[in-house]
Amino acid sequence: MTDTFPGPGGFAVDRRTALAATAVAATALTVAGCSSTSSQPASAAPTATSAKAPVPAKKQGGDALANTADVPVGGGVISGDTVITQPTAGSFQGFSSTCTHLGCKVNEVTNGLIKCPCHGSSYHLDGTVASGPAPRALDSKAIKVDGDKIVSA
Repeated sequence: MTDTFPGPGGFAVDRRTALAATAVAATALTVAGCSSTSSQPASAAPTATSAKAPVPAKKQGGDALANTADVPVGGGVISGDTVITQPTAGSFQGFSSTCTHLGCKVNEVTNGLIKCPCHGSSYHLDGTVASGPAPRALDSKAIKVDGDKIVSA
């Protein structure tokens, strides 16, 4: 005799069918967590960035993304959807904070690398891939220095 369980609508479901349905549902949730429409899988907890997040301020001609003093030489900061790096003194670069692997948001700039929490991709301060699975560099974003502020160009 096969063990049965009450199923939807009062129908009996055997153990094999119940386990198979559970496996299909778990697989669907796992795939949905890694889909390109998800910005982060449900299991990814937000983490703090090592660099102090700049406070956006209004400036004539555009929104300030950061103060130049907030972006360390040999490092960077994340301001909204923009990663701002300063690979060498006085040289600022802007990139999208969207990882090129599956669209998660990078969340940290440490030890000269821009890091994505979802699948372990990391990028150099010039936006090129340091380690995959990211297939290509981060998208560039136009920025400029306006006095002591960094603004969108």
